[in-house]
Amino acid sequence: MTSVTALPSRRRPPVLSHRVAFRLHASVLVGLLAASSAPTPLYALYQAAWHFSAMTLTVVFSAYALALLVALLTAGTLSDHLGRRPVLAGALLAQAVAMAIFATAQGVPALIAARILQGLATGVATSAAGAALLDFEAPNRPGRATVANSITPVVGMAVGVLAATALVQYAPAPTRTVYLVLLLLFTAQAAAVLLTPETARPNPGAWRSLRPTITVAAASRPAMALAGPGIVAAWALGGFYSSLGPSLARLIAPHAARATDGLVFFTLTAAAGLAGHAARTLPARIVSLVGTAFLIPGSLLTLSGPQLHSLLALFTGTALAGAGFGAVTQGALRLLLSPAAPGERAGTLAAYYVLSYLAMSIPAVLAGLLTNLYGLQTAVSLYAVTVILLTLIGLTRAVRQPRTA
Repeated sequence: MTSVTALPSRRRPPVLSHRVAFRLHASVLVGLLAASSAPTPLYALYQAAWHFSAMTLTVVFSAYALALLVALLTAGTLSDHLGRRPVLAGALLAQAVAMAIFATAQGVPALIAARILQGLATGVATSAAGAALLDFEAPNRPGRATVANSITPVVGMAVGVLAATALVQYAPAPTRTVYLVLLLLFTAQAAAVLLTPETARPNPGAWRSLRPTITVAAASRPAMALAGPGIVAAWALGGFYSSLGPSLARLIAPHAARATDGLVFFTLTAAAGLAGHAARTLPARIVSLVGTAFLIPGSLLTLSGPQLHSLLALFTGTALAGAGFGAVTQGALRLLLSPAAPGERAGTLAAYYVLSYLAMSIPAVLAGLLTNLYGLQTAVSLYAVTVILLTLIGLTRAVRQPRTA
């Protein structure tokens, strides 16, 4: 006698536990942001091979951020309607295709196409994975998912830029190897996601949800108004270091090791991850305020780097800016997501990323234009002054706003 349940083809695939699913979705966010920062140390190689300007470089960088914004505005809540698993698995497979385009790119058009597809896939995946983290949070560990949402992206960016920097220094084919590794990672994660429990009950309105919109939970809107200027200032600095940080290091020390270029952005993201982790148990409002204040000395030291011809000033400023970035991100997300109802989390998280990536991409494009017109030193000065003004506005509003607002 043969039991039907004994046949492997008829048996249901194993479903991962909530604990494993939580870790899987955290690793997805790490992988997504690692892929987003992986091209940063490679930009100098692309420029040398294809002879494009700083303006073109920031266009390549911003193509990713703007595509991500489009995805967040249109598909930020799609997983609330279709379910987390199918949306996230599809986005991860699209990421794998983007990595294949990167690995075979022969010029700027292919690089831009890969960045656009990567941005679209990342926008869909980050909101779905971030919401899934909240869904899989253990009841006895409240707040863990919000901290994970704030820390895993910067950890991912640090891992991506460090791995790519090492490959630039030691690998025989640095512009291919890192993307092939990421392609395999995303394919494996897509398969694993399909084995997790579904936490979002599918409901009608998927097509209607694709209309561009920004949805912030009513209870989270005061927090968005409070933390908004600090979020903009922090992510604007992140965009600068990601796109033009390697060029700034090369300006200060033209004969430094090639790995120096990538270590600028790694310093920012590593400091952000450490600061976010260290501040996870402190009051969110205080963390956000202190992080915003840290952006001022970070900007000033970064500004002084070219004048002093000092890599020490550049890296110290980058570390301070990174600590501020991590604290602002962690504090702001806790302020935003804590009061949001479960059905409002994906939309609120998507709105946060919309604001963040607008702040990251538009100033970076303007900085590239200013670099072409007036030189990198002038662009750095104007960028730093703008960030400092935004920081002062944010601190002034926060101090004036009542604590109970």
